[in-house]
Amino acid sequence: MSAIHTRRLGLLLVALAGTVSLGACSSIGSSTRSALNSVTPYKVEVVQGNFVSKEQVEALKPGMTRQQVREILGTSLLSDVFHGDRWDYVFTIRRQGVEAQQRRLTMFFKGELLDHFEGDPMPSEEEFVAALDTRARAGGKVPKLEASEDELKKFDPKKDGDAKSAADAPSQQNLPPLPPSYPPLDAGR
Repeated sequence: MSAIHTRRLGLLLVALAGTVSLGACSSIGSSTRSALNSVTPYKVEVVQGNFVSKEQVEALKPGMTRQQVREILGTSLLSDVFHGDRWDYVFTIRRQGVEAQQRRLTMFFKGELLDHFEGDPMPSEEEFVAALDTRARAGGKVPKLEASEDELKKFDPKKDGDAKSAADAPSQQNLPPLPPSYPPLDAGR
């Protein structure tokens, strides 16, 4: 056999081996593809904005100052320089397997006082927590979101054994007086 025939035979064997291996890969690939299609990737939960509850909206009254509104709702997400008497509170949540939620609440001011507000109906804090928790609970109850007076007393620092009594605490008369002023931080300059 000549060198050309030997080379052609070698190339033919390489091509045949490649074809057989590709056929084996395609049968493995289809089972691998079906396994990969059954696995869904994790999608990150996206929460943006200020959650405003029904209880917070009920606390709002026309005539409140901007500071009072800010103490109830927090700082607004959107501030428009062209509409200085308007604050927009927007809340959006996107979760895997759940339809995206978006709620809006707009405050309208006249000067420094709240004139009126409008927006979507807001859920109570309890309803919102129930909507977030997709795990099955025994009895389907939402955990209590407030502590009773008796439960708060458990954390009272004046309770016996938790804190020093007034007799054990150092009195203000035993402390040295504060200096009239402190030296500058960069005194060496």
